[in-house]
Amino acid sequence: MSARQHHKWIAPKRLGYAEISAAVSDPIQRGGPGRAWFIALLGILPLVLATFIAVGAVLTVGIGLSGVNTTVVWGFSIANYVWWIGIGNAGTLISSMLLLTRQGWRASINRFAEAMTLFAAAIAGIFPVIHLGRPLYAYWLAPYPNTMELWPQWRSALVWDFWAIASYILFSLIFWFTGLLPDLATMRDRAQTRTGQVVYGALALGWRGSARHWAVYETFHKTMAALAVPLVCSVHSIVGLDFAASLMPGWQESIFPPYFVVGAMYSGFAMVVMLAIVIRWGLSLQSMITPAHFDAMAKVMLFASIVMTFSYATEWFMAWYGGEHADRTVIGYFFTGDYRWLYFSLLFCNCLVPQLLWFRAVRLNLWLLAAIAIVINLGMWLERILIVWNTLSHGYAISLWRTYHVSLYDVVILIAPLGLFVLGFLVLARILPIVSMHEVRQLAHREGAAA
Repeated sequence: MSARQHHKWIAPKRLGYAEISAAVSDPIQRGGPGRAWFIALLGILPLVLATFIAVGAVLTVGIGLSGVNTTVVWGFSIANYVWWIGIGNAGTLISSMLLLTRQGWRASINRFAEAMTLFAAAIAGIFPVIHLGRPLYAYWLAPYPNTMELWPQWRSALVWDFWAIASYILFSLIFWFTGLLPDLATMRDRAQTRTGQVVYGALALGWRGSARHWAVYETFHKTMAALAVPLVCSVHSIVGLDFAASLMPGWQESIFPPYFVVGAMYSGFAMVVMLAIVIRWGLSLQSMITPAHFDAMAKVMLFASIVMTFSYATEWFMAWYGGEHADRTVIGYFFTGDYRWLYFSLLFCNCLVPQLLWFRAVRLNLWLLAAIAIVINLGMWLERILIVWNTLSHGYAISLWRTYHVSLYDVVILIAPLGLFVLGFLVLARILPIVSMHEVRQLAHREGAAA
C-alpha cells in the first residue's frame, strides 16, 4: 500500500492522537469565537427574526397569507416540510449506513450529519402545524387520553407523519448523544475551568473509557445503526404516502415511497457536502476532512442523480403505459403547463448538472462541488413544490383547474428558516465537538497514527 493510499482519510501531518483532540476541542475550550463566527451570527439573525415573525403572522392572521386557494390547498408549507424532512432523514441514514458498511471516512462527517438531522427535522415539524389552518387543534394528531371522546383519524397520513417525526427525532437524538459520550469525556479532561469540568463531566455520564464501557458502547451504537436504516426508510416512505395514499392523478403511484427515500438521501448528501466545506474552512479541519471525503460524497450524489433520473422516467412511462387519461394529462401538464419552466429547471438541476461529477477534477474542486450541491438542493425543492402544484392545479375536474400565485409570506417562510438551521450549527460549533474525535483517532490508528 502506497503512502498516499495509507493516509487517504487523514492528512499525514495530523496523525497524532493529541493533535486530533486539540484540533477539534481547542477552538471551543482555548480559543474564542472568531470574526467569521460573529459575522455569520449577525448575518443570520435577521432570518431568525423573520422566521418568528412569519410563524406568528400565520398563527394570528391565518394561512390566507400564503398563496393557497380552493384548489391548490397545499403550498409552500407542505413542500417545505417534505424538503426539510428529507434533509433531516439523510443525516442519520448516512451515518448509520456508513457505520454498518464499515466506511472509515464517516468518522469526519458523521457528527455534523447527525446534528443536521436534529435541526432539519425540528424545522420540518413547524410547517404542518402552521398549515393546519387551526393550529390550536394540532394536538388532535397525538393519542391523548380520550376524555373528549375524540380519537386521532388513523386513516390520515398526517397522523402517520406525527408518529414518524416524533419517533425519528427521539431516536436520532439518542443516537447522536450516545455517539458524543467519549468526546464529552475528552472535553471534560481537557477543560481548563471548573465550570467546563462540571458541565462536560455531567454530560459524559461517567464515561471512563474502560474496556467494558467501550464494549457496551460499540454494541449499542451498532445496534442503533441497524435500527436506524429501516426507521429512516419508513419515515420518508410515510411522507411519500402523504401523496401516494390519495386518489389524485400523478400521486397514486407505488414508486413514491422509495422515490422519496432516494430523494432524501440525494438532498441530504448535498447538504452534508455544503456543511463539510464550510466547517472544514471555518474550523481549519483540512487535515481531517480531506479531498477524498468530497470525492466519495460526490460519487454518492452522482449515483443518487442517476436513480432520480430513472425515477422521473419511470413516472412518465407508467402514466403512458397505464392508459389512464387523467395521469397522462398531468404528465403532459408537466411539460406544457403553467409551471413548465420550473419543471425544466428541476430536470436541469437534478439530472443534468450532477453528471459533471463523472469527472474527478470536478469532484475535487470545492467551489464547483459547492455550486453543484446548492443546485441539487434547489432542484429537490422544486421537485417537492411541483409535486404539489402540478397535481392540485390539474386534477380530475376541469372546472377546478387553478394555478398557485406565490405571496411574500411564501418567500419568507421558504428562506427565513435557513437562519434557524445555520444558528443551530453556530451554537453547536461553540459548545460541542463537531467532528468525532474518538472515531478519527481510531481511523488515524488504522492509517498509521503516532501515539
